[in-house]
Amino acid sequence: MKKQLRICDVSLRDGSHVVRHQFTTEQVASIASGLDAAGVHMVEVSHGDGLGGSSLQYGLSLVDELDLIRTARSVLSHAKLAVLLLPGIGTRDDLKTARELGAEVVRVATHCTEADVSEQHIRRARELGMEVAGFLMMAHMIPPKDLAAQARLMESYGAHAVYVTDSAGALTMDATRDRVRALRDALRCGIGFHGHNNLSLAVANTLIAIEEGATWIDSAVRGFGAGAGNTATEVLAAVLDKLGLNPGLDVLKLMDVAEELVPPVMQKPATIDRAALTLGYCGVYSSFLRHAERAAEKFGVDAREILMEVGRRKAVGGQEDMIIEVALELAQTMENSQREPAGKP
Repeated sequence: MKKQLRICDVSLRDGSHVVRHQFTTEQVASIASGLDAAGVHMVEVSHGDGLGGSSLQYGLSLVDELDLIRTARSVLSHAKLAVLLLPGIGTRDDLKTARELGAEVVRVATHCTEADVSEQHIRRARELGMEVAGFLMMAHMIPPKDLAAQARLMESYGAHAVYVTDSAGALTMDATRDRVRALRDALRCGIGFHGHNNLSLAVANTLIAIEEGATWIDSAVRGFGAGAGNTATEVLAAVLDKLGLNPGLDVLKLMDVAEELVPPVMQKPATIDRAALTLGYCGVYSSFLRHAERAAEKFGVDAREILMEVGRRKAVGGQEDMIIEVALELAQTMENSQREPAGKP
């Protein structure tokens, strides 16, 4: 008998990247309330880069994330309140504060090769009585067996589940299957999947993850997340319902949230434009998109060239400052080429 799926809507965290961390309490209350009424099991709320993420490097929040967490807790009647924490950005004290404000679930996120830095945060979450999931970001960057080895570390620290996190939206369907299967064969705890739609494979990859045993499933209403967006909650709900796998989601209510509540908040729709497609094609962290777009505008270069070079350098989350460096280098190279005398050998 298959375990019940648990859907976590990440639009009020991953979507923070899209709006440059400018969520208001009114927007959080409206969307969180709609998701709760539609039967979503978990609603994640925090800065796009997790607890403590508001900074010059990652982007300053308009409203303190603690106020957003407090607001979400006040409107959730059924869904559990989740937060994200990246060790090195968020601290154990941040986690304790979030717990005191009503957060019940935390996802501790590390680069796919750095699970060992999550130990103190996972153990602290367990001490605080929280459900905790390990998040192995940029999962496309290492082979399945190596990903499984990292997942075993998170499980040993006390994680209730470990995620295959397709941060770049770069995984193909076979690559998704191989990674989820590797975790399934290696772990006794739950398995999760977090997808981005940069290659238009988010729903397909999510369904494959479910086929292979993933039960903690991330999505974002109307795809409201970084890059080309996440697996769209309302679309996933409709497909699961057609497959007889609906875990209690109200498809029509999710459609209403996606159609009426989210568009006024999004600055642009989740679209696979050329820059977002480049993320998946080159395997670049989805949250780099808005940073690259700003740098491209500032330095007069193509955002795709920035992203391709960042991909070649194998940048990971936390290296957003590399984007400015690359943009400046590209601008200088372009300027030098324009100064080069015509016909010079």
